[in-house]
Amino acid sequence: MEGEGGERKRGARLCCVCKKSRASVKRPKTLEQICRECFYDAFESEIHQVILENQLFSPGERVAIGASGGKDSTVLAYVLSKLNRLHNYGLHLFLLSVDEGITGYRDDSLETVHRNQIQYGLPLKVVSYKDLYGWTMDEIVRVIGLKNNCTFCGVFRRQALDRGASLLKVDKVVTGHNADDIAETVLLNLLRGDVARLSRCTSITTGEDGPIPRCKPFKYTYEKEIVMHLLS
Repeated sequence: MEGEGGERKRGARLCCVCKKSRASVKRPKTLEQICRECFYDAFESEIHQVILENQLFSPGERVAIGASGGKDSTVLAYVLSKLNRLHNYGLHLFLLSVDEGITGYRDDSLETVHRNQIQYGLPLKVVSYKDLYGWTMDEIVRVIGLKNNCTFCGVFRRQALDRGASLLKVDKVVTGHNADDIAETVLLNLLRGDVARLSRCTSITTGEDGPIPRCKPFKYTYEKEIVMHLLS
């Protein structure tokens, strides 16, 4: 039995990057067989290169991370805070979350955001529909019904994020939109024939003509790899 185990160990595929550790991850983006440590390094280094090549930030800027408590924003908060320390970006980072007031939907995700605040040592600002508009989303639905409620919520949420960013006096907002999200938006705009939005939806920075631009550091990042980073 020991001999068979030794044979399996010797026959295990090694990481194609470090050539030392056992390959335990197959990257969806490159199809490379690599170890977890090399995956983390490659994933985070690619985000760093995107930030540098697109000149997303300048030293001293106040940057709000749109934190929903989902996988994308959770990984974004971790990676951006790590890269800020590692590469001395000189950014002042904040977590910014929106509480729509949807019972059973936002409660758990807000708990995740509060955990992220503690884990990453970042200040947190939560803005709620109730405080901003005087209504929770549950109360709005009781008045207007379920029809088009997602449209209302989407508009209110974007406005709430802008209001929260203004309260924090930040220079930029970063969101966890990834390559899959952008591809989906492109297809939807094509199906709708909305040519005007095609160029905007693929831009890594939007709203540059407004008070607070929004950036997407995960523009070239696959959703599967974000999940892998979160679960590994």
